[in-house]
Amino acid sequence: MAGNIMNMAMPMMLAQLINLLYSVVDRVYIGRIPDVGTLALTGLGVTFPIINILNAFANLFGMGGAPLCSIARGRGEKEEAGRIMQCSYTLLLISGVVLTALGYLFLKPLLYLFGASDATYPYARDYMLIYLAGTLFVMVSLGMNNFINSQGFGRVGMLSVLSGAVANLVLDPIFIFAFGMGVRGAAIATVLSQGLSAGWVLCFLSGKKAILRLKPAKFFLQGGMTKQITAMGFSGFTMSATNSAVQILCNAQMQAYGGDLYVGVMTILNSVRDILTMPVNGLTSGAQPVLGFNYGAQAYRRVKKGIVFMTLSCMAYTLVAWLLVFLFPQFFIQIFNTDDTALLQASIPALHMYFFGFFMMTFQFAGQSTFVALGKAKHAIFFSIFRKVIIVIPLTILLPGLFQMGVNGVFWAEPISNFVGGAASFITMLCTVWPALKEEKVLTH
Repeated sequence: MAGNIMNMAMPMMLAQLINLLYSVVDRVYIGRIPDVGTLALTGLGVTFPIINILNAFANLFGMGGAPLCSIARGRGEKEEAGRIMQCSYTLLLISGVVLTALGYLFLKPLLYLFGASDATYPYARDYMLIYLAGTLFVMVSLGMNNFINSQGFGRVGMLSVLSGAVANLVLDPIFIFAFGMGVRGAAIATVLSQGLSAGWVLCFLSGKKAILRLKPAKFFLQGGMTKQITAMGFSGFTMSATNSAVQILCNAQMQAYGGDLYVGVMTILNSVRDILTMPVNGLTSGAQPVLGFNYGAQAYRRVKKGIVFMTLSCMAYTLVAWLLVFLFPQFFIQIFNTDDTALLQASIPALHMYFFGFFMMTFQFAGQSTFVALGKAKHAIFFSIFRKVIIVIPLTILLPGLFQMGVNGVFWAEPISNFVGGAASFITMLCTVWPALKEEKVLTH
């Protein structure tokens, strides 16, 4: 069971690492633009909530359909699995068109709402005007790649992301520095790279090697199936959407209590978090199709072994990651900015607070992924909302005003939510799912 999970997880971890390069490489290069690097990096940080919203819809229909495909294949229902994939594809395209239109219509008020100032708005605007043009590429490359992985082609899924990430790595310095286009150059490089990834995904899924073959020119919607996909994907959607809501609030609080400097600090914290949570995301994402397939085949003992392996592996990694952040904070900060002393001095204590008890994220991810893999959508949705909406958002609002904590109150909201939300998610999974995983009993959804 551990071998099956790692065979899926390793390519997916690499794929997510490579996928992270899209945004991280932009931040690394933009933070090094002469004279304006810090302001430009802060402006890019203001765009994160919009990008997360786009990713949320890709997760809604991509991560919603893929587990259903795995369960259907485990039951031997190949035609049903194919219809699920085709329906998810159609939903991704529709949402991409709608989101692009809404983004252009409300871009300026959204950016100011999300923490932009008069100094940082031009950089955020220039980036998003171009980035929004590639929304359909994001929907297809991010959403449909789940269906490559769910069919067992983890390495192909990795290569689909690798093709775009390598292109972005090469194109970024050319457009940003050689052509002197700054943040606009970063956005152009990203859109072109995402287009390449989307093309790769469509070519593979419509080709002969795919188990379930996509028909890119065919659109298919069915009310009941759409409802199932949306319900299953709503957990991943709420995780991204609530991340976006938290980022909006954090940026607003940082602007109110610390100004542009601390919006820049939060940009760095979010960037480091993206890097450090990537292996956990990859491992739990790799476990989901394996758990889902064995659940569909009623091999419940294997499901339990998979949950244990996933949890222990994630725990070992997050403990090491927490130690590295504690011992070498300057290393992580200087990935994104090397010449702003004030930004460095403000970021080091912020990093220590924000990542305190980082290992507790293991329980959130493990519990959440188990609920998603086994089709228990309501549980997964609740714990997505519980940690961010019920814990983080109120604490982010209240703590800065308590005991004159200011920006430190915003930083402490994250670790508190990891302890409370992670424990609640995992304990609930142990109390509800674990006892029902018996070979002689079929779980009800």
